[in-house]
Amino acid sequence: MEECISVFDMLKIGVGPSSSHTLGPWRAAERFLKELPEEFSFNQITNVQVDLYGSLSLTGKGHATDLAVMLGLSGQDPEYIPIEQISSIIQEIKSTNKIILGNQVPIPFDCNLDIRFNKEFLPFHANGISFTALNTKNLKHEATFYSIGGGFVVKEDRVNALLNEKIKCAFPFMIDNANDLLKYTQSEEKKISEIVYENEKSMRTETEIHSELLRIWNTMLECMYIGCHTEGILPGGLNVRRRAFDMHQNLIGLSNYDSPQTWLEEIRKTEVKFRQILKWVSCFALAVNEVNASLGRVVTAPTNGSAGVIPAVLMYYLVIENHEAGENQIKQFLMVAGEIGSLFKQGSTISAAMGGCQAEIGVSSAMAAAALCEVMGGTPAQVLMAAEIAMEHHLGLTCDPIGGLVQIPCIERNTMGAIKAINAAELALATDSKNAKVPLDKVINTMWETAKDMNSKYKETSEGGLAIAVNMADC
Repeated sequence: MEECISVFDMLKIGVGPSSSHTLGPWRAAERFLKELPEEFSFNQITNVQVDLYGSLSLTGKGHATDLAVMLGLSGQDPEYIPIEQISSIIQEIKSTNKIILGNQVPIPFDCNLDIRFNKEFLPFHANGISFTALNTKNLKHEATFYSIGGGFVVKEDRVNALLNEKIKCAFPFMIDNANDLLKYTQSEEKKISEIVYENEKSMRTETEIHSELLRIWNTMLECMYIGCHTEGILPGGLNVRRRAFDMHQNLIGLSNYDSPQTWLEEIRKTEVKFRQILKWVSCFALAVNEVNASLGRVVTAPTNGSAGVIPAVLMYYLVIENHEAGENQIKQFLMVAGEIGSLFKQGSTISAAMGGCQAEIGVSSAMAAAALCEVMGGTPAQVLMAAEIAMEHHLGLTCDPIGGLVQIPCIERNTMGAIKAINAAELALATDSKNAKVPLDKVINTMWETAKDMNSKYKETSEGGLAIAVNMADC
């Protein structure tokens, strides 16, 4: 199957804490409203009910799935909604038992009755969500969506249709696997980022690509900035104390700055011994995922649960490795990261509900390792090797969030994924790619086979691992 996956599909701006359990259901609700037939115009709808299935049900409360659905039905956009308005919108729905459908018409809505958590799994995917609307004539309209990871939402019938028809795609370089990508770089004598850029230009203008990539980076930078300057306890009941604030204070001291950009410049002046580097990278990753855990705005990269890895590694490159780096290197980094993520999405999965945390932290670490390798001068073959090394050492990683919250062990795992990405890039840069024994495509396939073999209780259900070894009461 030919599939055109843009960098902007892999790197989306949205609201935490989960791309599959928050952003996906939010987008599904938006799509449901857009797809309603004519006889279900907003002023004719009397009731909307939502059914969550499988992993969306089992960890939905901890991932704020119910809140995301309400916000989506309210017509709010996760990319642009002012974060400070989220709690007031939710509170208004709960206190009045009404929802302003599509931000236009109020209808009765009791979130305790109209959002139902069904533990059973639908056959197509672990993350199923169904919507049912009733109108004034007592007619019913139903639709089922699947949140397949990274904020992607599909319908089963649409996927089956695509599998049975030739997909028209505008990309000049159709890439189904890493070997295809490598062949294009050789035949065209281009870097991976240059191949990606040519593909992106078939969909957007150069000005749009430039502005959107920088908007993604600025969102990442602002997220790190907010996380490093916010202290307190994360919501959800685990009483997890934010750590980025204290770590940041100890690292930067009394430096003067007044914006994310001047903050970046001040970090460049700090001490860069090995321990400090480890702490800075960990601090950046912690900061992002603490923002994510508190329903803040992050970049899904490729998921919300792994949102801290790529910005932490890119920030490492900017503040430690190359003080002269600017917009060109940032865009190069993000394009490579996005392309590597698309390879995993096509050949395996980026959904923890399908593949465990190897599909989130593992993929994000591979994306970051490859991107870092290219901006540090690696050849295309070394870039793919960096991605392979990073994923190889995440194979089998389970997803077992305590209380269904994207906090323990998820936040710390981002620091581990970032450090592994840097190490993988360095190993690839120090290796002649001709001596590589394991191709990236083999690792992607192995990851998928591992995902299929993995017990379902380790796939974002909170029914195994740390999720049952550590009780909420222990926290």
